[in-house]
Amino acid sequence: MTSFQERYDQMVADGDLRPDPAQQAVIPEFDRIREALLRPVKKGLFRKAPEPPKGLYLWGGVGRGKSMLMDIFVENLEGVDARRVHFHAFMQEIHEALHEARKTGVDDAIAPVARDVAASVRLLAFDEMQITDITDAMIVGRLFEALFADGVVVITTSNRVPDDLYKHGLNRDLFVPFIDLIKERMVVHEMASPTDYRQDRLAGSQVYFTPVNAESRAEMNAVWNDLTSGADGAPLTLRVKGRDVVLPRFHNGIGRARFHGLCGQPLGAADYLAVADAVRVLLLDDIPTLGRSNFNEAKRFVTLIDALYEARVRLVCSAAAAPEMLYLEGEGTFEFERTASRLREMQSEDWGKA
Repeated sequence: MTSFQERYDQMVADGDLRPDPAQQAVIPEFDRIREALLRPVKKGLFRKAPEPPKGLYLWGGVGRGKSMLMDIFVENLEGVDARRVHFHAFMQEIHEALHEARKTGVDDAIAPVARDVAASVRLLAFDEMQITDITDAMIVGRLFEALFADGVVVITTSNRVPDDLYKHGLNRDLFVPFIDLIKERMVVHEMASPTDYRQDRLAGSQVYFTPVNAESRAEMNAVWNDLTSGADGAPLTLRVKGRDVVLPRFHNGIGRARFHGLCGQPLGAADYLAVADAVRVLLLDDIPTLGRSNFNEAKRFVTLIDALYEARVRLVCSAAAAPEMLYLEGEGTFEFERTASRLREMQSEDWGKA
């Protein structure tokens, strides 16, 4: 069977990948896990199941190829029950499963939910592990402790070192044992590549398309297809203070939504901060002209742009007019000047690299 190293080398030889020392440095960790998972298990009445290998917590800056490496690994892991899922989506499923388990009257809903997950997979591969919701923070420790105890191996990517997960979160002291669990059951590896491949793919490219018409929609589709290698993407549901914030399309840190979906709904700063945390690039379609008739939508748009700007998220959008011409009348025109300025700055080639 082809090792991960051999697969990577072949992709480089075929021109599908550029050789990257930071990526090559983590390949032995993937092969370590692969060899352990593919090792035949000797069965017998008194034989103890082998100790599962340590997982992998792969962290580093955005666009370094963390998710790509994980995808290649999972796709080539034949004969092993493995699941690759975005961390936010997985936690949403867990909350729903806990809700159903509680209906049965069990004292501890986490135990049966963890057992069900462990029965279905040997490897969980998470994209973008980050904790922003207190309900997630309060259950992940016990959930993952149970998964590890049942032999589930976890690989995850993250933009944050484990010690920075749920940083400044409410009741964070209750979350700290989960950080210790990560360090105990997973190898923590920083992928410190100087190259941001996601930025490189956008470098020099137009990221603001106007007006909104068939041509700009085709341009937006072309950007999506390039960044996702043609993937359709799947909806991503973010749970924020009991509300669901949905990105209709999401793939490997790339999100896509229409203006009305994010700004035409009663959402606030916390929702947009969660979006900014979940994506590294956001494609926002069909921004209309703004003014008295859609003042609430305009205020939400300002808040969304502020959240994306502070998080250094790359924005690609189609809009009815240039940034300075989006908001021409009504209360808030002066305040919108800052938003227009930020929209201009976010179009620059080096945006998001700082």
